[in-house]
Amino acid sequence: MAEADLDAVIRQTARAQTKAVMAAAKKRQAVWVARSAKAKDKDTKARFRHLAKSTILNATATAKRLQNSAENAADAYARAMKKAMEEPPPAKESQKKSEKKPDRQFETKPAKKKKNA
Repeated sequence: MAEADLDAVIRQTARAQTKAVMAAAKKRQAVWVARSAKAKDKDTKARFRHLAKSTILNATATAKRLQNSAENAADAYARAMKKAMEEPPPAKESQKKSEKKPDRQFETKPAKKKKNA
């Protein structure tokens, strides 16, 4: 992957993040389902089931937004690189700028003579 395009890396990273989000959501859903199984009254079971369902729905929406953002970023990068490759290289600097005066930082001043009176 030494010569990988950055847009492909962006997409690959987003896929990995999406999988991580969904895996975490499934774990959280399993917790809510287990709590609903242990619940004793009907209202509590319904509430935990609703939380389990909401967890998956919200995680799916989040994963889609994450994936869309990554796709947009990767596409924008690819367009920018394509545009940069089509542009001509910048003109060379003029010769006046390259001829700089020597730095006076290291020059020493002649010592002043002391007056003996």
